[in-house]
This record gives sequence, C-alpha cells and structure tokens, in this order.
Amino acid sequence: MRHAAAMVRQGTNPAARVYESIGSSFFLALAPGWLNLGLWEGPGSEDEAEDACRRLVTTLATPLPAGGVVLDVGNGLAAAEPLIARTARPRRLAAVNITEWQLAAGRDRLREATACAVAGDAARLPFADATVDGIISVEAAFHFRSRAAFFAECYRVLRPGGVLSISDISVERWMVTPAELVAGLTQLRVFGLRPHMAMTARQIGATVRAAGLADVAVTPCGDRVIAPALRLIAARLASPAGAPAGHRAAARLLLRQVDLLWRRQIIEYQLIRAVRP
Repeated sequence: MRHAAAMVRQGTNPAARVYESIGSSFFLALAPGWLNLGLWEGPGSEDEAEDACRRLVTTLATPLPAGGVVLDVGNGLAAAEPLIARTARPRRLAAVNITEWQLAAGRDRLREATACAVAGDAARLPFADATVDGIISVEAAFHFRSRAAFFAECYRVLRPGGVLSISDISVERWMVTPAELVAGLTQLRVFGLRPHMAMTARQIGATVRAAGLADVAVTPCGDRVIAPALRLIAARLASPAGAPAGHRAAARLLLRQVDLLWRRQIIEYQLIRAVRP
C-alpha cells in the first residue's frame, strides 16, 4: 500500500522507495538475492535461473582491468560482489548504492568479497578524479537521476585506460496505442523511473561518447535476457504458491505490460562498454 501511494507522489529518491518495497526476499527474484534478469543460454527454466544471473555479471565483469580499483554502482543486494571479486580480482572493490538498507542487507556478501560499502549517488560519485580502473553497473542506470551525469562521473573518476561495463534497458520507440501508453506509464511509476530516462540505444551510446568516453560498444541482447526471464516469471505466476494472491495478481498485470512492450519492440536490453581515453 505504501508503494502504491508513492506512485502518486514519487519523492526525491523513487528508486530507493521501489527497492525498499521489494525487500530482500522478492518472490519474483530469479534466484535468491539476485535482482537482475540474467543472461540465458536456454529458454528460461528454473534450473538455469541462478546460472543466468551469474553469467550476466561475469560477462560484464570480465572486461574490467585485473588488479585495479573497481566500483559496482547500484550494487543491489551484493550477490554480485563475490563474483566480481573472483572475475576481476580487484585490489579494491567498492559497492556504491543510494539505498542504504541494501548495503546493510548485503553486508555478509560484501564481507565475503572484501568490498567496502559506499552510500552515494551515481550522478555524484564520492571518489577523487582518476582513481578508479573499472566501473560495473548491472541494470541500474535507468534508475539514476541522470545517465548523462553518471557517464560524466565515470569519465571523471576513471583513470586513462579505465573501463566502463554496464547493462541497461533502452526504449526504442514511442508508445502510440492506448495499451502501449498505459503499459509504459505504469512501468515508469511502479519502478520509480523518470520519463527522461526513456532513451534509445543510439541515444545512450551518444550520451556515453558525449561524456568523453571512447571505444563505445552497445550490444542488444534482449532475446537472451528479457524473453527468457519473462517466460520463467510467467511460469511461476501460473502456480498458486509463492506469494499472496494480491501480489500474484498485480505481478501478472505488470508481466503482461512488460511482455507487450517487449513483443512490440519498444524495449530492448543492452550491454554497454566504453574506455576512458
């Protein structure tokens, strides 16, 4: 009920409100502790769910320079931190999150990864110029106050040769039919998104370049992320178990809306990589 009321008046930090409502044991999380959609090899089965979540993080962490200082911006519940630590082998790993309760909820995983928790805004990173070797961000940039400000901050804090590796969701065309408009506006409000964060892949890439980053690669992969995740969630919601009936009903409605946006090629999933020259 608190989440629904906040949809009318979002406040200054809508992303924090969303994840406070979701909590640390979200019944639609693809695997316990994981809040990403995964990178799938199969069609979207329970057996592959955790592997898919881990595969997405590994794919994003692999390009990061080994042995450097790495930031995970918007780190969620810190399930990714031990995996980032094993993949990139940073000498220092910092988890940056504007939602302080998530940092507290993930403290055991942060300790396992020997990572420090940093309460901070992605659009104003609390790090000195040219002190970071790699930045990873998994499905968080669309929540940030400004992508342009975030990419500018990445340029500022990265050392020359430093790598930015993130995943993001693009909006490839305007919604035109009533069903598309209702679906799009509902998703914006439910997930605490600001309308200006709806950007095409081309616009996101151009924003990265405008910040001064180079060698920008934007790779669509929604067929390996969004499609299988939607299939798994639909299968879960077909079961009467797992959550109260009201939660399942609301989730089915939201799932139909996201599925419509995906099938009509309005949304796409992007892997984005760039280098600080």
